[in-house]
Amino acid sequence: MALIESLTRQSLTRRWFMKTGLSAAAGLALYPGEIERHWIDVSRFDVQLRNLPASFEGLHVVQLSDIHLDEFTEPFFLRQAIHTINRMRPDVVVLTGDYVTFELSTREYAVHSAGHCAEILSELDCKQRYAVLGNHDFLLGEKVVSSALTERGIPVLKNMYLPIERSGDRIWLAGLDDPLLGYPDLDAAVPRSIRNVPDEPVILLCHEPDYADRILAHPAGKAVDLMLSGHTHGGQVRIPFMRGMHLPPGGRKYVEGWFQLGGMQLHVNRGLGTVGVPFRFNCPPEITSMKLRRA
Repeated sequence: MALIESLTRQSLTRRWFMKTGLSAAAGLALYPGEIERHWIDVSRFDVQLRNLPASFEGLHVVQLSDIHLDEFTEPFFLRQAIHTINRMRPDVVVLTGDYVTFELSTREYAVHSAGHCAEILSELDCKQRYAVLGNHDFLLGEKVVSSALTERGIPVLKNMYLPIERSGDRIWLAGLDDPLLGYPDLDAAVPRSIRNVPDEPVILLCHEPDYADRILAHPAGKAVDLMLSGHTHGGQVRIPFMRGMHLPPGGRKYVEGWFQLGGMQLHVNRGLGTVGVPFRFNCPPEITSMKLRRA
């Protein structure tokens, strides 16, 4: 009897440990897969720019990046991000690449995702909204993603620039082609005609943040006041005291947040979506809200 009772206790103990372990594993998967992955962090900053015209004091710029719709970002989550941005009433919205992922799905499905993403983005209640492409957009097809956006009223800045004007003053918004898979041309995006013009600062959109070093080595680099990037997802899964587990080429030096690089400020947005696995840990999705201030 004693032996039977002992074996029974051991069996119950093993079952308890198995149930507890399975529950813990389920909880560990639930948090990064469902809770933190859908927990949007709105980061708010005052950004001081040299030579900012007085009429642009307080200009509200919002950045959204790395959506990766459908794989694994759900349409409802992108709409949640759009509603969050619309409540902020920004003056300008900038989108810094990777609207889709073309890895697990068929091409037909990914093409549909590009159109669906652009359709949801067209719900942004902001007249001034601009985009650049990312490496995943090129994997699917530059023309597919670019056409989806432009047909829905979102210009794609491919090695080009345009003015944002207020009360007779202006600042410049420039966009680069994707550095990893495209053909970035700084002389076209930031030509001599807009470099270092008094009271006309330059904001540059570029998907991969590590390209900042190439920009700084170029004559145009001294004219760029603010560079906005994405690509890294902030590491996506960040174990304390370790680097992020998702650090792609072009995003291994400047991972997330703010960097002062000489006269240029760089901000790396953590993005909305995920790649590889539908998990985020210690690295929630981010929308960046910036108010421009005179330095």
